[in-house]
Amino acid sequence: DLVRSRGLGDVYKRQRILRALGQGGFGATFLAADESLPGSPQCVIKQLRPAATAPHAFEMARNLFQREAKTLGKIGNHPQIPQLLNFFEKDREFFLVQEFVDGLTLKAEVKKNGPYSEASTRQFLSEALPLLQYIHANNVIHRDIKPDNLIRREQDKRLVLIDFGAVKDQVSTGPTSDMTALTAISVGTPGYAPPEQLSLRPVFASDIYALGATCIFLMTGRSPKDLDYSPTTGEMQWQKYVHISPHFATVLKKMLEIAVRNRYQRSEDVLRSMDLAPYMDELAQGMARPTT
Repeated sequence: DLVRSRGLGDVYKRQRILRALGQGGFGATFLAADESLPGSPQCVIKQLRPAATAPHAFEMARNLFQREAKTLGKIGNHPQIPQLLNFFEKDREFFLVQEFVDGLTLKAEVKKNGPYSEASTRQFLSEALPLLQYIHANNVIHRDIKPDNLIRREQDKRLVLIDFGAVKDQVSTGPTSDMTALTAISVGTPGYAPPEQLSLRPVFASDIYALGATCIFLMTGRSPKDLDYSPTTGEMQWQKYVHISPHFATVLKKMLEIAVRNRYQRSEDVLRSMDLAPYMDELAQGMARPTT
């Protein structure tokens, strides 16, 4: 019934739909088995339904979809990004077929095991930042980094970044109304997306902000949008919910700067600061130690 209702039975005969994974106003995601391959490995089918109906707007949506598929094909060779298996269009709908990643999202992990310690959060950053560095080196901004889109793969316990449905090449699209109408559906998630991204002007540092907000969730179990914000600066008030070293707090604060110019610009900059952490903590303790 699910296949018939979504019209997928005639779309991609190699896959057998197993169940729905998610559904929203602009499409749906399904878990499927590829019966054309030995062992019928599982895959994910994303069905996208553009909201635009005007011919020129739909053509723009098609171009964005094709660019997204091209981007996914380019970066999907990384072992921590799901591989793009196929993409196609049928009856004014678009379909992406991707590798299925078996594991818990970090949101589910925190719900199951409780918040992360500082050490675990540092370890998370040591895994996530090189992955972010790779994506940005390929001129791609993810635009929706959050605990729901990071999976701890069951097979090898490695971190995998999923859902590039909001990817945007680092190319200025201009402030045209048609483009604004099309891109407004994927500006990110409240609490994780910084102001410039919500204004449809994302930069590489926007992903760094989202990664910092993800760290706050990991350590507190609270969604960033549910925390207090400074009425004067708009900054997230997270410090009272965590017990971490002064140096790590400084790193997170710079990741979460509201003003882009004050934020870390590159993943390499955060990694460099993280490498200094043991020395900085030891220095701080030495300075605080009373003299005899």
